[in-house]
Amino acid sequence: MGSLRGISIAIFVVQALLASVTLVSAQGSTNGSRWQTLSGKAPSVIAHGGFSGIFADSSFGAYSLALLTSPPDVILWCDVQLTRDGAGICFPDLKLDNNSDVAIVYKNRQKTYLVNGVSTKGWFSIDFTLRELGNVILSQGVYSRTNKFDGNNYPIMTVQDTYAQLNPPRFWLNIQHDAFYTQHNLSMRSFVLSITRNRNVTIDYISSPEVAFLQNIAPSFRRSATKLVFRFLGQNDVEPSTNQTYGSLLKNITFIKTFAFGIIVPKSYIWPVDKDLYLLPSTSLVLDAHKEGLEVFASDFYNDVPFSFNYSYDPVAEYLQFIDNGEFSVDGMISDFPITPSAAIDCFAHLGRNASKQVDLLVISSNGASGDYPGCTDVAYSTAIQDGVDVIDCPVQMTMDGTPICLSSINLIDSTTVAQSEFSNLTTTIPQIMPGSGIFTFNLSWSGIKNLTPIIASPQSQYKLFRNPRFKNAGKFLALSKFLTMASNASSLQGVLISIENAPFLLEQGFAITDAVLDALTKAGYGNKTDQKVMIQSSSSSVLMKFKSQTNYDLVYKVDEDIGGAQSSTIDDIKRFASAVVISKDSVFPETSAFITSATNVVPRLKAANLSVYVQTFSNEFTSQAWDFFSDPTVEINSFYLGGGINGVITDFPKTSNRYRRNRCLNRGNQIPGYMSPVQPGSLYQLITAPYLPPAEAPNPFLTEADVNEPPLPPVAAKAPSTSPNGTALAPTSPNGQPKVAASAIMQLLTVFLAISLLF
Repeated sequence: MGSLRGISIAIFVVQALLASVTLVSAQGSTNGSRWQTLSGKAPSVIAHGGFSGIFADSSFGAYSLALLTSPPDVILWCDVQLTRDGAGICFPDLKLDNNSDVAIVYKNRQKTYLVNGVSTKGWFSIDFTLRELGNVILSQGVYSRTNKFDGNNYPIMTVQDTYAQLNPPRFWLNIQHDAFYTQHNLSMRSFVLSITRNRNVTIDYISSPEVAFLQNIAPSFRRSATKLVFRFLGQNDVEPSTNQTYGSLLKNITFIKTFAFGIIVPKSYIWPVDKDLYLLPSTSLVLDAHKEGLEVFASDFYNDVPFSFNYSYDPVAEYLQFIDNGEFSVDGMISDFPITPSAAIDCFAHLGRNASKQVDLLVISSNGASGDYPGCTDVAYSTAIQDGVDVIDCPVQMTMDGTPICLSSINLIDSTTVAQSEFSNLTTTIPQIMPGSGIFTFNLSWSGIKNLTPIIASPQSQYKLFRNPRFKNAGKFLALSKFLTMASNASSLQGVLISIENAPFLLEQGFAITDAVLDALTKAGYGNKTDQKVMIQSSSSSVLMKFKSQTNYDLVYKVDEDIGGAQSSTIDDIKRFASAVVISKDSVFPETSAFITSATNVVPRLKAANLSVYVQTFSNEFTSQAWDFFSDPTVEINSFYLGGGINGVITDFPKTSNRYRRNRCLNRGNQIPGYMSPVQPGSLYQLITAPYLPPAEAPNPFLTEADVNEPPLPPVAAKAPSTSPNGTALAPTSPNGQPKVAASAIMQLLTVFLAISLLF
């Protein structure tokens, strides 16, 4: 069916994908240790409908990408449905309308049937012949995923076509609705037996959630290499042939052994989570099944669906929990994103905390481990150190009494509960610093600020992705002096990064921020330390010029906008006062609608001038990454390092970056596997057909000398009295001398904070 069209699509897609991923022969890893699987071999990667996290489930594109980004023994999964004339097709659901355009092609063919006793309405495969389905094309059925590839006209493929065109190393057929097809005079048993007798097709696994179906076909497979697997659905769902819940059947593993070689269970059967999405202790399911000689395959792995907060939005961490926990390992994992379990198994399992670094990639924190705890708190910094960060950062702000402190923003509303405190009347507007109103650090004393409650940042909250809610208010803020003491006592650190912004404004207000930083560094012993380096970062060249004239610290120029390039004269200017540059991710790989369109020459040109290049900000939430990185932060880091050539990452999840540079797949030369090859910029974008192309975006501007050159810092101005007779902070005053209170703004802020608090 549709063979000519399928072949033409195959050629186009494979050529494009081969350009994006290096396909090599990668040996499955034993990692020098016996796996705790039933066989003692590495767990299997099962590509659920292919790489269905990007392309339409069961499409040629999805299966091709899975083969290119997975180990050589990957298993391709096919959900089998039957057509009216008894043909078996690979399609993810009994109903066709959610993953294809059948509702458009056949508008009046909707039907209603009882499915396991439930009245279900839609377009069903049993109402169409194979020939009729030749007019139907596949589409992305998960609406939160990109639909930009729906114009590629991927046809519905038969089981035979799928095998013939893809030639998979191993092939898995999942039979989900045998009872339904039997009610409509179609025999899934006959189809399965015929396909397994076909010499041109090899079926390695057959699974079903129906006991009767597996019992019925089991005698025919007793001497076959094909393995039968019983699939557990939700614990309260009822298995149709026994009328028992799957939770009840789980208590009788010995019975399952009479007709199956293994079991599939949702991952929550093994590592349950509580109502707040935190891990509970693991069950004994895997160990119990292994004792009975049953393999265990875990399902429901997706990179783009919120999972337990224990994993810090890092899907590799989740996979490792199932295969490298020291007690057991599942025998296989069923995933919509097979690149991630492939890397977890071969590159990251059994590494150990002291695994040596394979690449020279500097890991710099962004407000400490601010992905797990409120930024710039003691717990965020100590966690970053524990997670293996090289450099911890302190964005310095000044308090009313002249104390330099570490805080992510000069506006206290961004990181504290100040809007709900006694200082809520201090709201003011300072256009030189930011648009809108705020409550600024220099309007409160350090004693007032350090008693404020921190708030964890959740930059992807618009997508309902919140960070570590149980610890959203954990930790205490630090003065710069305490931060430096903590860093000095951490022998694992290479150094500290001190970030200074708004210096000209602060100097005009009487706050000598540069002098305060220099004084704190000297008192902490960093004036003559040799074991830890000091990095001073600023987007102000005048700040860096001042430090250059007084110290030998490493100076880092931060480019605070997305750029498409830099003039040679501009780069020469930067070299006068800095040895490194911080740029945005978009300045390396520009994006349009979350697709990488190209690569700039910014990194190679800066490096050619002997400037180190650090890129910010790397986060684990899948919504922070381009589609090209497959909702996997490790793929993103790898692509920026191996593909983009950067020297370091600035990240709020340093544990992920630290683990990346220790993985065993990085130093294999020409044998680097596909799942550890960098993506090629624009490779996915090229697969978008014209009707689905997003609007073109204007290119990022070049960095010019005018952007970089600044006048010297002004002298520090005399500071006006900043406290009232009782020592409390004074509200900023307007020209008429009256306190300046933005009442309406305060009410809005309070409303927002109250609304956010109700989310947790």
